[in-house]
Amino acid sequence: MPEEPENVASKDSITRPRRPRRGADTAPGKVTLDMVAAAAGVSAATVSRILNGTAMVSDDKRAAVDEAIARLGFVPNPVARGLAGGRTLSIGVVTQAIDSPFYGGALRGIEDTLTAAGYSPLFVSGQWSAAHEARCIDTLRGRRVDGIIVLTGRLSDAALAATARELPVVVTGRSLRAPGLVALDFDNFQGARLATQHLLALGHRRIGFICGDLKHPDGKERLRGHRSALADAGIRAEPALELPGNFTEASGLAAAERLIDSGEAFTALFASNDQMAFGAALALHRRRLRVPDDVSLVGFDDVAGSVYCVPPLTTVHHPVHELGELAARAMLQLLAGEMPTLALPAPRLMVRESTREPRSPRARPQRDPAAPFPR
Repeated sequence: MPEEPENVASKDSITRPRRPRRGADTAPGKVTLDMVAAAAGVSAATVSRILNGTAMVSDDKRAAVDEAIARLGFVPNPVARGLAGGRTLSIGVVTQAIDSPFYGGALRGIEDTLTAAGYSPLFVSGQWSAAHEARCIDTLRGRRVDGIIVLTGRLSDAALAATARELPVVVTGRSLRAPGLVALDFDNFQGARLATQHLLALGHRRIGFICGDLKHPDGKERLRGHRSALADAGIRAEPALELPGNFTEASGLAAAERLIDSGEAFTALFASNDQMAFGAALALHRRRLRVPDDVSLVGFDDVAGSVYCVPPLTTVHHPVHELGELAARAMLQLLAGEMPTLALPAPRLMVRESTREPRSPRARPQRDPAAPFPR
């Protein structure tokens, strides 16, 4: 009688898996779905449905399957599962800059949530270009992803709605309704109002504002919120105090230098995101202006580094990790045939040591005129 192949388990080895010998071949691929099912005391179909997230089973059965998977070292084959269920178990994610401290938090939230559900994210970067984003989506379609998550971006609403006619789409930073599409928007308008109202309550009246990219919905809404708070306080928005930026540290540095060099009086500076606030802080430091003694500084987003600045940065909390989690959960719900009803929490102001009341009514930063401007 021929010897039984090494990778075929006997009945005893299925119900009571032996602990592998030291040095034995224990590759996860040796364990099959049937082995997991036998060890958990359920059918292979039940294990498959649990892995695909479509099973309605008791907590005991789910726990038994989870325990069997962990004990046997079973690793699902995503290709086989995709073929069986008509899916690839992969989700395309279009971000704008993979190295961004803001979008990095969202990507982590997406990855954590999708991985726990047995899906794999495929990340691509749109680089703030509608044409590039369109190519990214074509690439992801070619990979036969089951859905696409778009983190804000510049694709038109019409292009996103057209994509949603072919496969599920979740987009952030938009207020958009279309079949097969879910939009998750953050109240950037109210967040900017909170930041400006905080400075006004401290007594600041000459507030410089560094805009984000005004082609970006976040940039438009934050500028609108800043102006709205000024108007409510009876203060006219002055173009000379509104500086262009593009959400990068370098643009914040350049904007703050331009404002200082203009000679305009100001006691506070509000940057449309933390990265530009970091750049502005460097410009103030180089011009011998202290935060907050000479100039109060506020950012937006509450990225990880904001609390570790010197001084720690007052900013608007944007729950970016939760944004990623919610986007992934919305996608999983769409794939399950459900209509998500998820929403981001309201913005919160994080008051830290970078803001205080103005020191004098001169409303103009002062520096030692004999001191050179370091570069």
